Amino acid sequence: MAKYTIGIDYGTESARALLLNLDTAEEVATAAMNYPHGVMDERLPNGMALPPDWALQHPDDYIEVLKHIIPEVIKGIDKEEVIGIGIDFTSCTILPTKKDGTPLCDIDAYKNNPHAYVKLWKHHAAQDEANRLNEIARQRDESFLERYGGKISSEWVIPKIWQILNEAPEIYEAADRIMEATDWVIMMLTGNEKRNSCTAGYKAIWSKKEGYPSNEFFAALDPRLEHIVDEKLSRELYPVGTKAGGLTQAMAQMTGLKPGIAVAVGNVDAHVSVPAMGVTSPGKMVMIMGTSICHMVLSEQEIHVPGICGVVEDGIIPGLFGYEAGQSAVSIKTQTRTKRPNSHRLVERQQEHTSRCRSYRSDTGHDAADQTRRNIQSADRSHGIRNQDHNRRLQPTRRISRRTIRMRRPARKEQNAHANILRRKRTTYKDSQIQPDASLRGGNVWSSSSRQRTGGLREHIRSSA
Repeated sequence: MAKYTIGIDYGTESARALLLNLDTAEEVATAAMNYPHGVMDERLPNGMALPPDWALQHPDDYIEVLKHIIPEVIKGIDKEEVIGIGIDFTSCTILPTKKDGTPLCDIDAYKNNPHAYVKLWKHHAAQDEANRLNEIARQRDESFLERYGGKISSEWVIPKIWQILNEAPEIYEAADRIMEATDWVIMMLTGNEKRNSCTAGYKAIWSKKEGYPSNEFFAALDPRLEHIVDEKLSRELYPVGTKAGGLTQAMAQMTGLKPGIAVAVGNVDAHVSVPAMGVTSPGKMVMIMGTSICHMVLSEQEIHVPGICGVVEDGIIPGLFGYEAGQSAVSIKTQTRTKRPNSHRLVERQQEHTSRCRSYRSDTGHDAADQTRRNIQSADRSHGIRNQDHNRRLQPTRRISRRTIRMRRPARKEQNAHANILRRKRTTYKDSQIQPDASLRGGNVWSSSSRQRTGGLREHIRSSA
């Protein structure tokens, strides 16, 4: 009798299932389904408008897709032959829940509050909190900053939770748990709350040696956050690759699988791809491409590399340090070469940007150019493009075909018009902007507050060894 396992990949806009034959390593079947609510970056399901830089999802979608993609991939085989399930997820993607796992957005009292929903990885509205966190961490000389390239991102756990506390304290108080979505799905599949060490290490400032930052640090951020780890997170973390529990009877009935089969501890979409590519030892870099792109490297040593996203012991492979970096502006190519949902909004904003550039060239000063740049950056962020600085190199085209938004180099007059502004901008940078990092080896490097950081990672590790 053959043995099969199922892998579930939760992406930004859809979930995908893979049925794998463990005896032959054959990919037997695949299935995919878009999330019914999609990415909510403009309105809640009730029509309530969302502020700029928000990106939410509905947790019910994560269970709904399982009802379709799992039965689809197990067609034609005996369900008794499926022995396990493993999932990966975007991160940092978090949601507030009650103790039993009920999402707050499924409770009538909170369903009209946007903070009750899932905050997707590309939710960037917690930038003020991230800036303040980094400032306080530097003032206190907190050692954890070095593990994360010198900066904590607005996409990560603590800034997002702090935003909830600042803007919707009633949601913070009502939440018994604030969980990574990957851990929440595992809880729904098994009935067990078993949080993984990978997301805690890369997104929640946890390390195997030091644990979380001290309560004193969290109190320095906000006295109400002093006990955030014990009240909203968890100190009980489980290594990736271990068993979280068995599939519950209810979930087995919903998916058509056998109850009790093994369910693995949750993992992150990019990190789980490293061993999947056959890389389990130092010396090779794996690039994972999707809505964003990540660079992964394994090492036997922990080296603090400026500008990377983070280094976590056992974060990718047990016994090794896993380094995560990224490549800026990859999504600008992906999204301008393919048809994407709501792409008309990006087209409209780019057309408006072009019009304002023309006005600027004729009779407007520097302030108009700065405002124009901020507008197009806002459009980019709403589509998951993390590099806030790419507009210095590319301007939107005046000619847009039916299916492609083409990009072109700035005309000579445009270059001249913006030259003085760009020269001035490159000398002073705020914490939330892209910063040139000359300390990395490997060419031109730009580090940002998101996980999209890149450059010379492997060379830096080699040279520092």
